[in-house]
Amino acid sequence: MRILSVSDQTEPILYDPGSYKSITGIDLILSCGDLPSEYLTYLVTVFNVPLLYVSGNHDGEYDFTPPQGCVDLHGRISVYNGFRILGLEGCHWYNGGRFQYTEKQMARLVWKMKFKIWWHKGVDIIIAHAPPRHVHDAQDTCHRGFECFYTLIERYSPDYLVHGHIHTSFKNSEARITRINETDVLNTFGYHIFDYQK
Repeated sequence: MRILSVSDQTEPILYDPGSYKSITGIDLILSCGDLPSEYLTYLVTVFNVPLLYVSGNHDGEYDFTPPQGCVDLHGRISVYNGFRILGLEGCHWYNGGRFQYTEKQMARLVWKMKFKIWWHKGVDIIIAHAPPRHVHDAQDTCHRGFECFYTLIERYSPDYLVHGHIHTSFKNSEARITRINETDVLNTFGYHIFDYQK
């Protein structure tokens, strides 16, 4: 399965008229937040594949104009081509805005996912806006990752945790990924394409 993951920044190679045609074979799109709803609507239309998303801390417009033809995955698990994908929106609380969570609030959300994960017999991919704490994150409150994401990684060993929120330039694809136990934590800032098979 070839996955296109996106977050935080619209990309001309995806958004300029006709330029997306240079990218072929996409089976699924995952959005990790902070993108205009019309951008996601455009991507799901031109690639004509499912698009699963979680909201970032700047996605308040989604309450009024959600991305059309896309699936909000927050607090849910979706199964696509046999792959179990879980979503968690938002970032660390910093000013009380929409899609912000304290560590305790996010830990409660993670705890509530236990039954759903058990029901699906595990999880293969987690998409989140924020990263785990001390992996790709920063020291300021807004860009601090969540400690409780380690619970998901350690208990369920997903193959990927894909996140956005941290704006970083990468020299190559490998620089986007940090391995924790059996899980590749991938910063998808801008866009990234990866092939996934079990």
